[in-house]
Amino acid sequence: MPNIQRLNTADADFWPRLEALTAWEGVADEAVIATVREILIQVRLRGDDALLEYTHRFDRLDIAQAADLEIPAARLHHALTVISPAQRAALATAAARIRSYAERQKLESWRFTETDGTVLGQQVTPLDRVGLYVPGGKAAYPSSVLMNAIPAKVAGVPEIIMVAPMPDGELNDLVLAAAAVAGVDRVFTLGGAQAVAALAYGTATVPRVDKIVGPGNIYVAAAKRQVFGAVGIDMIAGPSEILVLCDGLTDPDWIAMDLFSQAEHDEDAQPILISPDPAFLEQVQESVIRLLPTLERAEIIAASLNRRAAMIQVQDLIEAAQVVNFIAPEHLELSVERPDELLPLIRHAGAIFMGRYTAEALGDYCAGPNHVLPTSRTARFFSPLGVYDFQKRSSLIYCSPVGAATLGRTASVLARGEGLTAHARSAEFRLP
Repeated sequence: MPNIQRLNTADADFWPRLEALTAWEGVADEAVIATVREILIQVRLRGDDALLEYTHRFDRLDIAQAADLEIPAARLHHALTVISPAQRAALATAAARIRSYAERQKLESWRFTETDGTVLGQQVTPLDRVGLYVPGGKAAYPSSVLMNAIPAKVAGVPEIIMVAPMPDGELNDLVLAAAAVAGVDRVFTLGGAQAVAALAYGTATVPRVDKIVGPGNIYVAAAKRQVFGAVGIDMIAGPSEILVLCDGLTDPDWIAMDLFSQAEHDEDAQPILISPDPAFLEQVQESVIRLLPTLERAEIIAASLNRRAAMIQVQDLIEAAQVVNFIAPEHLELSVERPDELLPLIRHAGAIFMGRYTAEALGDYCAGPNHVLPTSRTARFFSPLGVYDFQKRSSLIYCSPVGAATLGRTASVLARGEGLTAHARSAEFRLP
């Protein structure tokens, strides 16, 4: 049975224990870093030949020519016909909701004119090409395809290149169907660090992209970290997290299953429950013990609960909000009677699920907001993936003759103060 750690804000060592519990060193060890570095070098130097070699070694696929790494568009649309009608409808519903939410995030260009005729503004343009990494192997994630590709398309990105490992040549029809629904332009049977390298540097077959998004294992994360700068990335994500703040009046079975919903991702996932009611914490513990054996991924969930889970007793909901802001969770459930009253106290969370009936799992699939969220306390300074991640902004500056004179005098003074006389004289040349 899982042994969930108990913490109490009244204890003298509470904050150090909480910090230790939530610390996550997601940095790959030196062996992984070295392996990834070598793969990146080989793909950069040898291109398609390296991709074929690594695909044979890691995915056990014998592909004769690099062109065969690409899955034809017709195969994506065929996948839509072989999945069940219920799956097809679910993909369409989720895609429509994600697209509707994303449409509200679009940044627009703007400009204004000052009294002397100077024009200032901002021009918003989409990225030219985006790469989407979709994990394969142990699990399939069609929801990741929708969440990453649809905002990019709403932003106006002309071309999305998807890579997905397909060990032993097994194609996942639900993933391919999601790619068709989301409008992915090209798909390659590539995974691991070699897929990241192909997207970052380009080969004769795989086009180079401007940004790489999507989750992956430790090798993918290490590769994204190493290619950053040559190409943009979304974030380096750690294990999944859920923090449930409950007043003690929600069905404890609901809360236990909410904690399980993230614990089942992997053994390093972190489920945490906060409540001012110690009796309720005991009720949830009883629900955990009773419900855990009914789940297919019980072993993974139990490992997560034993390693990184916690039940935290607080004095009241105001103190609970302080704990929330320290943890800065990826997913936060406010399972309380009046979540709107608590919301102004919450400063750091990736996604906030409000009320007793709002299960975090809805956000993973079809609520509309993106499920690509900051983890490992990075919600203090990162935001969910969105349309704005696929748009860039250019500043616009137009000076009238009068504006050039006014700004030129100011620039000259500041430039000479910095000892940059060429800057000063460039501005001074345009003075009347």
